[in-house]
Amino acid sequence: MPRPRELKITLKPVQLILCVALGLWLGALAIAVSLWLAGRLRPETVQPMSQLVMPPAPATSPAATPDSQSQMFEQYKQILHKQELQQAQDQAEASTRNLSNPKCQFWLQQNRTAPTEKSRALVLEFCN
Repeated sequence: MPRPRELKITLKPVQLILCVALGLWLGALAIAVSLWLAGRLRPETVQPMSQLVMPPAPATSPAATPDSQSQMFEQYKQILHKQELQQAQDQAEASTRNLSNPKCQFWLQQNRTAPTEKSRALVLEFCN
């Protein structure tokens, strides 16, 4: 009966250390590239300040008049109202409970294709 073969392994610590270091370095590089690509492909979720509709301050008078202050406050309230509606709509779309609600799905689709105050109100009514 033939003897089983013996497997001799020679350990070279320097080569092992270099291979592990190279593997760690390449792994870190792959993670960094993946995060960079994910950051570039991620859609913007925060509105840039340039998209907020705010009239420029008049350059002639340094102090704002009470009329312009009330106008700016009204615009601020409108922006807040729009943001609240958008947040409520985003929450309604993200809710898994609303996936099985046909009325909610109908009004979500209506609001996506032709957004109106009525469709927003009905989305809030049926999807919450």
